Amino acid sequence: MSLDHDDNIVKHQTPTRDAFLGGKLVIAQPAKGFRAGLDSVLLGASVRRSEGALLDLGAGVGTAALVALCHAPALNATLADADPEILAYAAENIVTNGFADRAAALHLDIAASAAARRAAGLAANAYGTVLANPPFFGARQGTASPDSGRAAARHMPAAALDQWVRAAVTAATADGEIVFIVPATSLAGILAAFEPRLGAITILPLASRPNEAANRILIRGVKQSRAPLTLLATRPIHGPEGHGFAPEIEAVLRGHGRFDWKKP
Repeated sequence: MSLDHDDNIVKHQTPTRDAFLGGKLVIAQPAKGFRAGLDSVLLGASVRRSEGALLDLGAGVGTAALVALCHAPALNATLADADPEILAYAAENIVTNGFADRAAALHLDIAASAAARRAAGLAANAYGTVLANPPFFGARQGTASPDSGRAAARHMPAAALDQWVRAAVTAATADGEIVFIVPATSLAGILAAFEPRLGAITILPLASRPNEAANRILIRGVKQSRAPLTLLATRPIHGPEGHGFAPEIEAVLRGHGRFDWKKP
């Protein structure tokens, strides 16, 4: 039987191997289903810390965490995901990109209890950085994908967003940074989850083009901080016309720079 049959017959087809950061990373991932792309790179480039332990919750094939490791040689990472088949890609990507001594894949259900997460190997108060790109539609928003892996990565009940943030805060060190990327329509929900638990909240809106409304949000908070909220200016992904990227985004995508959270 060909490995390129429909997903309903064979779960994974022959994987693609996609270059990121100008070829610094080569990521194996399923040809169909949820695939890492722009959001994963933006999330990985949002990390401010340059050393210590990083946790990527819902890591998928591992792109965001591995982008962060490319930028910061003193970081190490745990890539956690509930899907064992997708996690196998993450484990492969760790090895093939030369991060076997700095990263590990962890099978973890974020919706499980704190005790169950600990039993799975997730330490509390242990990570200086926690990243997450949670499923970005509520259970009744958007169009459900017929591919079960893609659907799980795209859809979850709205209340589960708070559960993701709670898990991230539990895992973070006392001064740990927590960074999520979410659609702009999830801003109210992510703020409601962040504000009781985190300080120094910084919101970075991202728009497709200059003068357009933001369509995604990078949001960063610091555990046990009392600093006030900061709303940064919206940054465009593309220029006014064409398919080219704005200079800052181009630098991020080629691996030449990270986001500057202090930029107004």
